Amino acid sequence: MRQHASLQKDDEANAAAYEAAKGAVVGAAKVTALPFLSPTQIVHSRMTPGAFPWGAATAFLGAAGYLLSPIYRGLTVQFKVFLQMSGMTIGSMIEADRRLRDYEVTVRRNKRLARDAAVWDRYEGLYEKAANAEGAGRGAERGKGDEHESR
Repeated sequence: MRQHASLQKDDEANAAAYEAAKGAVVGAAKVTALPFLSPTQIVHSRMTPGAFPWGAATAFLGAAGYLLSPIYRGLTVQFKVFLQMSGMTIGSMIEADRRLRDYEVTVRRNKRLARDAAVWDRYEGLYEKAANAEGAGRGAERGKGDEHESR
């Protein structure tokens, strides 16, 4: 049976999947320290301003619900785990998507730079070839003149 787009042979797809997986893990338990960072540090860090710590937020809400709500305390353990995992899943999906989009932009930028570099190298090669041909033509003319002068 024929395999389409096998991941064993496609390094670009594997790199994109790895970046999305890293984003999913980070997004599930993201804990941001935005109040403790200066605006300059936020801009230069990997965190996006306004990023929401989904895993930490659902853990906090679960603890608050346990302390304050008799209804939450009456829920089954399985449902409490489901609520915690829901927040972590949402965070992992959002962060994986953001990282994948960032990765796609980076790959496009790198491909464009490589394409532009190849065009520039080709242009330099043509320019050097033309300069060498012109220089060789002048050198041959000088050589002929030198022969005539020495006689």
